[in-house]
Amino acid sequence: MKHFTLHKQNLKHIPFLMPGLAGVLIFILIPFIDSVRRSFCAAITGEFIGFHNFSIIFENEAFTLAVKNTVLFTVVCLPLLIIISFFISYALCKLKYIRLIKSILLFPLAVPTATLVFVWYILFDDAGYINSVIIGCGGEKISFLHSMAAFWVLTGSYIWKNLGYTVLLWLTGIMNISVSLTDAAKVDGANERQCLFCIILPNLKPTLYTITIISFLNSFKVFREAYLVAGSYPHDSIYLLQHLFNNWFVNMELDKMAAAAVCVFGVVFLAIVLLQRVWDKES
Repeated sequence: MKHFTLHKQNLKHIPFLMPGLAGVLIFILIPFIDSVRRSFCAAITGEFIGFHNFSIIFENEAFTLAVKNTVLFTVVCLPLLIIISFFISYALCKLKYIRLIKSILLFPLAVPTATLVFVWYILFDDAGYINSVIIGCGGEKISFLHSMAAFWVLTGSYIWKNLGYTVLLWLTGIMNISVSLTDAAKVDGANERQCLFCIILPNLKPTLYTITIISFLNSFKVFREAYLVAGSYPHDSIYLLQHLFNNWFVNMELDKMAAAAVCVFGVVFLAIVLLQRVWDKES
């Protein structure tokens, strides 16, 4: 009787889950399944053509450039964001007004993308503030948005945008570690560095996993800034997969889009699974 009652109580949650499940089914699963179907068909006739679309995109120079830039951006940004945010959070966790600091850290997330792009123009445009200072000091003008420097401008934008939220996640993980552990270690003669590497960091593995996944997914969202600054065809160093998808969509090349989307999904899914396995082994 008790088992039946518990089972009946669990069923009460289903009506509240249905809207969310329906949204995922209608707006995510069904479109993705249709994209998988389209990736094996011709765009106009809908005729089954096998892996022809995949062979086309892998021979496409724009696709190769976009993949290279996206991978490079992710490889550079993730370690920088994770390391910088950790050391900032480790320094902040010892301050007195930590609650006020937590509120301030979320400020970058509240800044609209259009506002951030406007700040980009003020600082990094050819006639912007930084170039004015450089020329005033006798240096030569640097084209930040139309040279290889654009990559580092985009990297800085990504880190600034996500730094506060990532620091907040680190702070939450650090403050959940019992103070008695570090106090006991210090009584036994451990110094600050030993407490950091032997107690704090090992207990932050779940937090590190969460931050890595979130930061990895957020690295695919920098397209808005790059698009608003440089349009559909920015400098080669910041031509990302999102630019490519946008251009293919405008040209109605849906077969290429579908094939590329399936490939990107496969790579992202594989990366998350591998990360999960590495995490499970270390745990």
